[in-house]
Amino acid sequence: MLLSALLLVLSPVLSAYAAPAAAHDSHDHEHTTAQRLPAAWYQPRGHPVHQLFSRATTDGVSYPAVGTPEWSQGWPQGVPDNTKLPSAWVNALNAAVAAGKIPNIPQSSNQPNQNPVYPQGLNPNSPEICSATYKCRNPEDIWDAPNGTYATSFDDGPQPASATLLDFMSANNVTGTHFMIGTNILNNPDTFAKAFNLNHDIAVHTWTHPYMTTLSNLDVLGQLGYTMQLIHNSTGGRVPRFWRPPYGDSDNRVRAIAAEVFGLQTVVWNQDTNDWAISTNGNTVDKVVSTLTGYLTGPKTPGLIILEHEIVDGTVQAWINAFPMIKANGWNMISLAKIVDGRSYQNAAGSSSDDVEPGDILVGDENNSTDTSDDGDDSSSNATS
Repeated sequence: MLLSALLLVLSPVLSAYAAPAAAHDSHDHEHTTAQRLPAAWYQPRGHPVHQLFSRATTDGVSYPAVGTPEWSQGWPQGVPDNTKLPSAWVNALNAAVAAGKIPNIPQSSNQPNQNPVYPQGLNPNSPEICSATYKCRNPEDIWDAPNGTYATSFDDGPQPASATLLDFMSANNVTGTHFMIGTNILNNPDTFAKAFNLNHDIAVHTWTHPYMTTLSNLDVLGQLGYTMQLIHNSTGGRVPRFWRPPYGDSDNRVRAIAAEVFGLQTVVWNQDTNDWAISTNGNTVDKVVSTLTGYLTGPKTPGLIILEHEIVDGTVQAWINAFPMIKANGWNMISLAKIVDGRSYQNAAGSSSDDVEPGDILVGDENNSTDTSDDGDDSSSNATS
């Protein structure tokens, strides 16, 4: 049967990704995945992500329950060692570089509290570099929501403060997209599981929150890959579709690695509350609410993608205080991951939906399988489209 043959071919790759080889502190509690899994899983044709994070009715990988010692072992405890990355990731990167898909842009350098700086003579706003830090908009990145739409998202979770945010959102029957840090997931398995089981969308915010343009290609690979792998292993095999660069720091090189190797689309923002400064730099809840008020009572063209955080109680409380204004001012509120076409993940239509949208390669119900013999490139199947 087609499915059996496909699983046999992919089995060695899948086994390699059950858990990266490293060590990490374990947790004594566990969280089961309460959501129903989609009846079928789809992957894009001709893209490395299909083989890096393949999924089927049974894919040969047993995913440990979130929070168990088995789940928390085998991950980098800090910045990933770029000499120990899974070979399949490195091979996919090398193939993309050889094919001319990764621009040869020098790394930037960074000093505390300063924007990254490129070598002398290079313009960060040039079409060749297009640094998001300097507000250059690559047309393949997401900056704006549709007109009249408030796209809900939060960065830097999961954190202890996330529980209050999740309880409030649940009470008001809304969900959002959580751009999560890999090490924070390991350290807060309870709030991670709570977000996922409440049908919130999980996206990538790197492993340790660095300025991404300052990193080498291999270091970018580790920051994205391990976070993506941990989310995949902790959500029953879902493949994240979106990532947000810490500090908004991305350029054409970084976004190309994300897209060409991992199928990730870059998401930035068009408004910033500076709520992160509540915990570190003298901002206040009232000031953040005032800033949000200005955005929520302002023009609805374009729609809002606001940079907001679930770092501490203050950042969460500011959003809770401003929440009534979203509906009062007529905004259509939707989780950011769903604003493109409703699909939160690369291989499933939504976080809990059984109604999975078709794709070029089906790995799932054998009775509904499509022909996977042609695995060539197809522009219509690009995972970032």
